[in-house]
Amino acid sequence: MSDIRSKFLEVYSVLKSELLNDPAFEFSHDSRQWVERMLDYNVPGGKLNRGLSVIDSYKLLKEGKELTNDEVFLACVLGWCIEWLQAYFLVLDDIMDNSVTRRDQPCWFRQPKVGMIAVNDGLILRNHIPRILKKHFREKPYYVDLLDLFNEVEFQTTSGQMIDLITTLVGEKDRSKYSLTLHRRIVQYKTAYYSFYLPVACALLMAGEILEDHIIVKDILVEMGTYFQVQDDYLDCFGDPEVIGKIGTDIEDFKCSWLVVKALERCNEEQKKLLYENYGKADQARVEKVKELYKVLDLQGVFVEYEKETYERLLNSIETHPSKAVQAALKSFLSKIYKRQK
Repeated sequence: MSDIRSKFLEVYSVLKSELLNDPAFEFSHDSRQWVERMLDYNVPGGKLNRGLSVIDSYKLLKEGKELTNDEVFLACVLGWCIEWLQAYFLVLDDIMDNSVTRRDQPCWFRQPKVGMIAVNDGLILRNHIPRILKKHFREKPYYVDLLDLFNEVEFQTTSGQMIDLITTLVGEKDRSKYSLTLHRRIVQYKTAYYSFYLPVACALLMAGEILEDHIIVKDILVEMGTYFQVQDDYLDCFGDPEVIGKIGTDIEDFKCSWLVVKALERCNEEQKKLLYENYGKADQARVEKVKELYKVLDLQGVFVEYEKETYERLLNSIETHPSKAVQAALKSFLSKIYKRQK
């Protein structure tokens, strides 16, 4: 895997060089320097799980056949398109949330001399994706399908972000709206499609498959993405900040998290009153009261049971799929997130 990772990072350098010399725009020295710094700061700094999953999934779909250099390169390119998409979402998301740090460093918009120029940088990141696809996939029979896929997933993700933002509007904090249905909708659209379905869908297209023939695969991956976000919500409250790399703020931020939805289901009237009084307040003492209530309601135990049931259900769904190669790709994805600690 370390070989694949190093190959993947090499491909980033190739793509960056191509974009910094794109003939559609006449770069000055300053503009080229700006874009290079912006790319290096925002694109390759994460765990790269989404991008690497394209290569992993494609290898499994090829059922052990040795990949050609060209196949590895193209799988890496598609992986980087997803990482570019992720960078675009995060740059703008941090501005909307007025966040301070991202990946253990200041958010891009908080960098000296960047500020709201970051909005345009986000748009540049988004516009790089079709430039990359055009250069490397224009002659492929699945080129239009790739464009459709990225456009559809971007629409779903930005729509999910919209639901999340309007649910937590300042001054309109209405906890009665919070339900598992709302939580699932936010998660499905904001996270599951681009983080789970998109990498496998890219691999399926490269392997010559038609996505309409794999609706069951999409459903399984969206369910997996929902499970992943529930884990995230759990770790935001109960995870070790040293391990997960950040201090959770879902309680202060009034997020429609799985934990608060489950708490509302299990609360008596007195506990509900305590939750209403303290949830969504940027005050450490109030945050601790909410966490204490979560412990009293045994949400840790509820999560353990949810994780066990979800894992078994996903595994059963995967094993009913007729293709052993698709099963292997889905099981690989599931194994990466089951019982994760960060």
